[in-house]
Amino acid sequence: MAAPEWRHTCRSAQWHSWGSTMDAELLARIQFAFTVSFHIIFPAFSIGLASYLAVLNALWFKTGNETYLLLFNHWKKIFAVAFGMGVVSGIVMSYQFGTNWAVFSDRAGPVVGPLMAYEVLTAFFLEAGFLGIMLFGRKRVGDGLHMLATAMVAFGTLISATWILAVNSWMQTPAGFSIAPNGQFVPEDWWAIIFNPSFPYRLAHMVTAAYLTTALVVGATSAWHLLRDRENPASRKGFAMAMGMLITVAPLQIFLGDAHGLNTLEHQPVKIMAMEGHFESHPDGAPLILFGWPDQAAQTVHWAVEIPKLSSLILTHSLNGPLKGLDTVPLEDQPPVVIVFWSFRVMVALGFAMLGLGAWGLVARLRGRLYSTRNLHRAAVAMGPAGFVAVLAGWITTEVGRQPWTVYGYLRTSESLSPVQADAIAASLIGFIAVYFFIFGAGTFYLLRMMAKEPGTPRLGLRDGPIRAAGITPGPAQDPLKRED
Repeated sequence: MAAPEWRHTCRSAQWHSWGSTMDAELLARIQFAFTVSFHIIFPAFSIGLASYLAVLNALWFKTGNETYLLLFNHWKKIFAVAFGMGVVSGIVMSYQFGTNWAVFSDRAGPVVGPLMAYEVLTAFFLEAGFLGIMLFGRKRVGDGLHMLATAMVAFGTLISATWILAVNSWMQTPAGFSIAPNGQFVPEDWWAIIFNPSFPYRLAHMVTAAYLTTALVVGATSAWHLLRDRENPASRKGFAMAMGMLITVAPLQIFLGDAHGLNTLEHQPVKIMAMEGHFESHPDGAPLILFGWPDQAAQTVHWAVEIPKLSSLILTHSLNGPLKGLDTVPLEDQPPVVIVFWSFRVMVALGFAMLGLGAWGLVARLRGRLYSTRNLHRAAVAMGPAGFVAVLAGWITTEVGRQPWTVYGYLRTSESLSPVQADAIAASLIGFIAVYFFIFGAGTFYLLRMMAKEPGTPRLGLRDGPIRAAGITPGPAQDPLKRED
């Protein structure tokens, strides 16, 4: 064999071996990203909706206004379905820790395992224990205990978010541990582990995002009904509450996002470089790149539209504040810049769109035209899915921006992978895609059908179960429209 042919064959074999490993890692990452993306949209909705239900129930309990009770009974059924889909979709990810990411589970398990167990033992048990009472127990336990159960469900969703974000934040900004001789992360200070440097910012940012997501869904649903009947009292009340929540929380979310960004600059500067598209260092003030196409191979942003020195002003609060670029980071330590760059801009753009919608609603309210401005209602309907898209974009920014690390700075993603073949991961990924689109597609369609019914619609238009007839056996017949929902 000629020398050039031999070298080509060797390079091909090396590339094939390296490519197989990379394929397995990439497929495992895609599988986890796919399942977690499906999962996160349901908790993002149910966290906010649980708090909304608690507010509705409290307002009815205090004022006796039947409109609040009507809205509560309407949205509690939707919450039950969303909660169930969130639980089912979340279980799948736990199995992937053992199948595709066994090395990560082995090394980080002493830290991550107890935190995830605490989530089940506290939040999930609390939610599951009081959920039945919230859904079916008002006539059985009384209004006071029912209010307590509703508040506990809402509190449980917040506790669940706290534990899960503590785990993720520790992976982003690890603290309070040591590394044993066998390579395992050993807890040294649980307070430092839980309250790691990025945890407070991530928790506040995510919970606020959940509230915004719910406000947009409630606002879109109420606007949909107002376009058909602007005099419907439940739709008017729901729309007013949603717009009020939006104008209150959207500015807060922008402030929290800025604080989170400053924290990320301190602890994960490479992620900020990718988000901003800064391939070059800027010792005398960095521009804010609004749009462009990052070229990681060439280490530049093509067709960049920039505002001089604005990035430094935002991140350092100084026009001439120095900012390092990806030219200070080895290529193998850089995240996929294109994904992080654009997901961050989608998130920010939607955040300001939410603020704009809330401001429009405020102006309409002050003019006494909140329920008659049809273009506002159409805009609210169009913005209904925006919260879910923003949440997904935010998590893509967070997780892809962390690469190539699973535990930032200590454990690479390539080192976390189980010794599995790419073919096996591909087969399971195809199975996940097929099952998820069928099951959760049907579930999402089911939720949309429920939202399309006006508040107060018996059973939300769904088919009733069998009617108990007296027959020859003593016992009252039951009218399905009179039984408790």
